[in-house]
Amino acid sequence: MDFEKFHREESGRILSTLIRLLGDFDLAEEMLQEAYAIALQKWPTEGTPANPRAWLISTARHKAIDRMRRNQRFERKAEEIAKTSEIAARPESEREEEMFADDRLRLIFTCCHPSLPMEARVALTLRTVCGITTEEISRAFLVPLATMAQRLVRAKGKIREAGIPYRVPLNGELQDRLDGVLLVVYLIFNEGYLASSGDALIRRELCAEAIRLGRVLCSLLPNQAEAQALLGLMLLHDSRRDARVSADGELILLEEQDRSLWHREQIQEGTGLVESALRRGATGVYALQASIAALHANAKTAQETDWPQIAGLYDVLLRTHPSPVIEVNRAVAVAMARSLEEGLALLDELEKREELKEFHLLPAARADLLRRLGRASEAAEAYRRALTLATNDIERRFLQRRLVEIESQRDAQL
Repeated sequence: MDFEKFHREESGRILSTLIRLLGDFDLAEEMLQEAYAIALQKWPTEGTPANPRAWLISTARHKAIDRMRRNQRFERKAEEIAKTSEIAARPESEREEEMFADDRLRLIFTCCHPSLPMEARVALTLRTVCGITTEEISRAFLVPLATMAQRLVRAKGKIREAGIPYRVPLNGELQDRLDGVLLVVYLIFNEGYLASSGDALIRRELCAEAIRLGRVLCSLLPNQAEAQALLGLMLLHDSRRDARVSADGELILLEEQDRSLWHREQIQEGTGLVESALRRGATGVYALQASIAALHANAKTAQETDWPQIAGLYDVLLRTHPSPVIEVNRAVAVAMARSLEEGLALLDELEKREELKEFHLLPAARADLLRRLGRASEAAEAYRRALTLATNDIERRFLQRRLVEIESQRDAQL
């Protein structure tokens, strides 16, 4: 058994179930670590259990009961005694589907409680449900690592102190938490679609998990067109997964990808979901982004891409949901739809913005436009800047390769 792979793919759902059983984030995390330590000791000699997830949950649960009983022995806390009795009374042989089915969805709604700030809701869910590191989350939010760590500590403390229930909200409460839930699912997908660090561009298990949660949300909330648009957006992006990296692990840009490798059934499903969401009046950020993704996915060749319409959709996005990252994407679309010089001028202005100083895709986009314009020395400088900021190994190799190419062109011109 590949223990590391198992941990990466299953720890989120195991931890979600333990939080439901134990009612405490920190206790569940600690007991799961103890259960993993026991597994690493026993499984190599005794063999992997038939159901390793259930084994880990049962082991962690018993460790928690033992700890609470020890505490009771010395402190006799009535609250601890009540909790131990409740946990111990739960049957060992819960069916797997009852243990795992939607625990992560319940946990997401718990983390997205309106008493928590939006950024804390999203960060806590990413950390707890999906096992994404605090450092990776801080990059996703473009905030310092220490800020994100403190945000997570405060969020868990708030849930514990306020006694926020571990459940999917009732119908009247759903809408209040939906925006945070959709954002959580989208950021889970983004971390999988473009891993923020490491030697893999795509963490496919995260993409698959986000799509699974998107389907659950659409099933749970059939009248929410924006949830439908988000699922369509994720399917459209994920349809290109096999064409984004070469056989030897090198990044391939969208315009250079082999479109025969794109998953047409996902493109068809995703496009259908987007069209349905738009017919039902969806005008939010996911509906607009999904419309852009559908234009890319349905272009038979890179040359047939409808860049003017894409630029127009980014104009709408920027008016309704302004963000620095959308401004970068819009600048690239303007460059392709109108002129390279106009797009470059927009990127040059964005370079002056403090919130984008660590965003490696800004200098990378500038470098590409400068390369297309034949301004090799400036392009090389921009590629070097992007290299200092990029943390994903595959992206770094791509940028290094481009830098070598542009320096060769510059030397040839001298």
